[in-house]
Amino acid sequence: MPFAHCNNAQLFYRLEGVREKPVLILSHSIGTDHATWGPQVPDLLSHFQVLRYDTRGHGASEVTKSEYSIELLGTDVLRLADSLGIRNFAFCGLSLGGAIGQWLGLNAADRLTSLVLANTSPKFGERSNWETRIKMVSEGGMAAVVDMAMQRFFSPQTLATSNAYASTVNLLLLGTDPVGYIGCCAALRDFDSRETLRNIRVPTLVISADRDVSTPWAGNGEILAGQIPNARSLQLPAAHLSNLERPRSFLAGLLEFLLAKPDGAQRPEAGFAMRRAILGDDYVDRAIAATNEFNREFQDLITRYAWATIWTRPQLDVRTRRLLVLATMAALGRWEEFAMHLRSGLQHELEPCDLKEMLLQTAIYAGVPAANTAFHIAQKELEDAGLQPALQPTPRDKEMNEMKA
Repeated sequence: MPFAHCNNAQLFYRLEGVREKPVLILSHSIGTDHATWGPQVPDLLSHFQVLRYDTRGHGASEVTKSEYSIELLGTDVLRLADSLGIRNFAFCGLSLGGAIGQWLGLNAADRLTSLVLANTSPKFGERSNWETRIKMVSEGGMAAVVDMAMQRFFSPQTLATSNAYASTVNLLLLGTDPVGYIGCCAALRDFDSRETLRNIRVPTLVISADRDVSTPWAGNGEILAGQIPNARSLQLPAAHLSNLERPRSFLAGLLEFLLAKPDGAQRPEAGFAMRRAILGDDYVDRAIAATNEFNREFQDLITRYAWATIWTRPQLDVRTRRLLVLATMAALGRWEEFAMHLRSGLQHELEPCDLKEMLLQTAIYAGVPAANTAFHIAQKELEDAGLQPALQPTPRDKEMNEMKA
């Protein structure tokens, strides 16, 4: 099991992705664990090495018997990164994780490349509210606060449905150790960064949600965005756990911020790099060799805008973009382009099952004749790629052929 001894506690963590990529650390809310970042991780791994961990007192991390502080929890993050040989990282924290992120921005700015503060606050309400919650959990365990927490974590619309994320979080809350939960309640009770926010000099994104009753924009996100120099903000139609209620929108905002293109990102070099990644070196080399004074501007156009501008947008992964291109080419009958993108896709992200579903969708919305031609082309490409045996005539086919003869 991946445990690290950090700051006098055993922390559970998951480090995923390619070692050479920049590191992004994700920090969860009170009463949950690292698994709540599950919807975002697959797409993040295309761009980052992702480190998730269970906050002290939560999940599989050790429950130490004392009141915690945000300083203690922030130091846990630094020691965990040290133990894994990670010097610099981007940090995204939600709620309690956002308080930890603020502490890191104030005390370890040299370690941070970017900071995302989601559904969080520089001061989490009145001290008496936390004292009441601590008393409830001390006397009645997690069952005493689970309903209240769920109504804050998710909007009524989500709770009224059979939402898998909400059901999972309900179980996480009930399974959280009361001692660890109380320790983190004390950390949030005592936290107040209002007088020091202007000292955060790390590029920062503040994410708020319009149905968040725990840390609404007014008095929370607006203070963070207003006082942290040059902070950007994003507001989502969600409750407190916005990354679970609006997982794709949260991911899109996160990637847009973390992967903001520098000036010059639309240069031909950037487009050629993406074009090579999608279509292969041989194809691009042939296109370059065929460039002349007549078609040079056209080649520059598609390189800059198709490849450097659209294909590099992180909001859709490459697999999805490939399928969209294939469906569009089939619908329009652009069979040369269809075959080219199909061949390249099969060499990379696409599998036969992806093609089947895309072409069935195409049959319904673009017509059976288009899908019929596309299925024939796809069958040939699958056979050539060794991904499917050549079609063999069935006994019925043989019988029909004999009758025709």
